[in-house]
Amino acid sequence: MLTLLCCAVIGIITEFVAVRPVLKSLDQHLYVLSTLAVALMIQQITAIKWGTEPQPFPRIAGFGEGVLDEKFWLPVLACAVTIFGLEYLYRRTLVGRAFLAIAEDNFAARALGLPERSLRVASYALAGVVGGIAGFSGGQLLLAFFANGALLNFYGFVPVALGGLGNNRGAIIGGLALGLFQQAANFLVGGIFSSVAVFTLFIVVLLAAPQGLFGASTARRV
Repeated sequence: MLTLLCCAVIGIITEFVAVRPVLKSLDQHLYVLSTLAVALMIQQITAIKWGTEPQPFPRIAGFGEGVLDEKFWLPVLACAVTIFGLEYLYRRTLVGRAFLAIAEDNFAARALGLPERSLRVASYALAGVVGGIAGFSGGQLLLAFFANGALLNFYGFVPVALGGLGNNRGAIIGGLALGLFQQAANFLVGGIFSSVAVFTLFIVVLLAAPQGLFGASTARRV
């Protein structure tokens, strides 16, 4: 719990330092670069503090062998719990619907009286918690390595773009499809060529459907 709390605090700090100042400028999409800069700073601080060599990760349960090893089932369990938790939050609670409204159109949401700034801070705290869960659950399989962030960011962005920005269910389907495709490419061509195949699939899909496979080209009411 302390780890997740620290991740939430980092998310809030990121909103204050890298997002809020940029939103005041004309080109608000610069927050993509500013948050990336903060991520690189955290990565370098981590390398200085704990070194650049992969480190073993602690186990939680300490049981299971082979395909039932904790490093295999823990990421799947954490992913399932996170997915169902977020779906319940967004579709069954007023706070979740407020998150969706802010994400869709923050100007209209403010006009309706929603506390846009507080909700944005809360969303970054939630994002930090989700990132902490993902990092902790996948740490045993990937080891604790300071440079994992860039690769995980890429493989996290691709399913979101393929499924359609703002479509959580589409992102889940895109992630499963990407995993199956990459493993098939790794088996058939292997090595670096599997990553090339992923890039190729990504480009082809976005050229055919810029809004993603399940993305909507028009705004929806929440």
